[in-house]
Amino acid sequence: MSSPFSVGTEVIVTPRMSQHKRAAGQEVSLAEETRARRKLELRTVPKSSAPITEKKVVSETRKTKEVRTISNTTYSGPVIVPTGIYVLDRTLGGGLPLNSMVYFSADPRSMSEVFFYEFTQSRKTYYFTTGRRPKYVRRDITNQNLDPSDIIFVDIYSEYYFTSMGDMVDNLGNGHIDSKIIEYAEYNLRTILNDSHGEEINIIFDNFSFFMNLNVNPGLLKRLINLLYETTKETNSMTYLYALKGSQDDRAENEIINASDVIFDVDVEKHPDKILRRLSIPKIRGMAPNVDVIKFNVSEGINIDTSRDIA
Repeated sequence: MSSPFSVGTEVIVTPRMSQHKRAAGQEVSLAEETRARRKLELRTVPKSSAPITEKKVVSETRKTKEVRTISNTTYSGPVIVPTGIYVLDRTLGGGLPLNSMVYFSADPRSMSEVFFYEFTQSRKTYYFTTGRRPKYVRRDITNQNLDPSDIIFVDIYSEYYFTSMGDMVDNLGNGHIDSKIIEYAEYNLRTILNDSHGEEINIIFDNFSFFMNLNVNPGLLKRLINLLYETTKETNSMTYLYALKGSQDDRAENEIINASDVIFDVDVEKHPDKILRRLSIPKIRGMAPNVDVIKFNVSEGINIDTSRDIA
């Protein structure tokens, strides 16, 4: 029986920097966008051929590597890589450990998706969209004066909500279709694993609550989480899973929190005269977690408030 989803993963390759500058201030036409699309070649990866890459320090200005000697045995600490947000990296002591799966739990009112827009500036990024079309995400990235030229969008949204003819369909609660969309995401992850060749990359799921709310056997979701974790560890990648607070079952969420290497938690407080956005990072495997609550606001990107409250 044929799958209801297309065989190839349609991705949007954004213009390079020179093209982006020429196109600034103009709406991308339908014809231009069609030309900007390409197919990401898909091929399955035999278990025995999954590449295992050795982590190396490429630049001391971008990464630091701690080495400790205990009883004549040398242990290498984690390779620290920047997130793409300079002040946040400085607060964390340089960034986060490479090969970390990051669970980013946020109040949907916080505009936390802007964090992910900033993260794309640090390295090549595979951006899985589940809540809207990639062209709208790309537009929001450029509206933040950020460069989207090194992003490859994997369009989960269109695969799930549209037919091959472009008609919108209602698949909510359809267990068969929900299972197929998980297989579709897994197929793309295996392709990324096969094609990374040791290159540093980001993998971003915006948002992952979509998968936690599918009508599938819990084992399928667990399999996807395991594949995400394995892909993160077997490639030089940072994986970010964006979750909307209050949108999923606690049991499913706790499974991911337990598996994740880093936890970002964002809350919003409404005061009579202002709105406060607060970020805490209670878990970082391989590093001491940051004990401070970080205040931030959103204007042109993420602005970290480095001031300290005085009691």
